Amino acid sequence: MKNKILIISVVIFLTITLIITLSKLMAQTPQQPYKEIRKSGKLEFRYYPQAVMATVSDNETSYKKSSGNNFRKLANYIFGGNTKNTKIAMTAPVHMDFSGASSSMSFVMPEGYTLSNLPLPESKEIDLHETPEEYEVALRFGGYASDEKIEEAKNELQNLLKQAGIVDNGNFRYLGYNAPWDFLFRRNEIVVGISKEIADRVN
Repeated sequence: MKNKILIISVVIFLTITLIITLSKLMAQTPQQPYKEIRKSGKLEFRYYPQAVMATVSDNETSYKKSSGNNFRKLANYIFGGNTKNTKIAMTAPVHMDFSGASSSMSFVMPEGYTLSNLPLPESKEIDLHETPEEYEVALRFGGYASDEKIEEAKNELQNLLKQAGIVDNGNFRYLGYNAPWDFLFRRNEIVVGISKEIADRVN
């Protein structure tokens, strides 16, 4: 009996240690740079410089149906599924855009990569492009993302912006920062674009 308790205790200890280690490793994942302009309650106003993205689109309109398949396609590209068989570092966050009858997922390319030096993807479904500088408002939420949680956070962000009298561009996106095995300290965000004039006003 004592041996069983000891074994169970060791297994629990090792499991917790592994989870904490993986969480720390994910925290070290390079993140898309941005500048925090201001924080007001739950709202975080940000400036994003230009970024190079790898994007794949499909006709699915839900997080549940599109996330896994699109993630695999983009992961294949950065893990060597490209014309140079080059491995590209994973970054955070992963961008997901649900608009109308389609959705897209984007990986941010690490700093130092440009459209001219990135290897071309083997898959024709992946589009390499550069995003313009952007001003965004972000709302964070924890736990594992789902369609319900994303919609709830989107509605909360809309209501908070309406209460503050802030006009957004209507393009709400989901940002996910963690791998599936990263159980602790999960970070999710809903972001929406605002104009530079509004960003300057709240600065």
